[in-house]
Amino acid sequence: EVHLVESGGASVHAGGSLKLSCVASAGSLFRNQCIGWFRQAPGKEHEGIAAIYTGSNSTYYADSVKDRFVISQEELKRTVYLQMDRLNPEDTAMYYCRYCRTPGNIILPNSPDRGPGTQVTVSS
Repeated sequence: EVHLVESGGASVHAGGSLKLSCVASAGSLFRNQCIGWFRQAPGKEHEGIAAIYTGSNSTYYADSVKDRFVISQEELKRTVYLQMDRLNPEDTAMYYCRYCRTPGNIILPNSPDRGPGTQVTVSS
């Protein structure tokens, strides 16, 4: 069963913007959770890039996206967003949202569950 479902991926040119959405399905956890965005490009490791604690609204970012991406939440819609600006070809990957944890400010998945993801492709 998929608990977090991603959407919003698309193909854009370098310098462009996209906003991804992650919806927590009915019956799944949303309040007081760490929900993060992860990405994986072909041949590269699964990378945690942004996380938010829905109870405190605390946020965490990987250095690779800091100052370009912003994670936010809308509790009534049970949705976490990822606003991505100044995209570059290195941001091309499949993007996933997952429950997470942040030991030492590193964003790690907290569950083996993973949704279908949403593809982001940035052309130069």
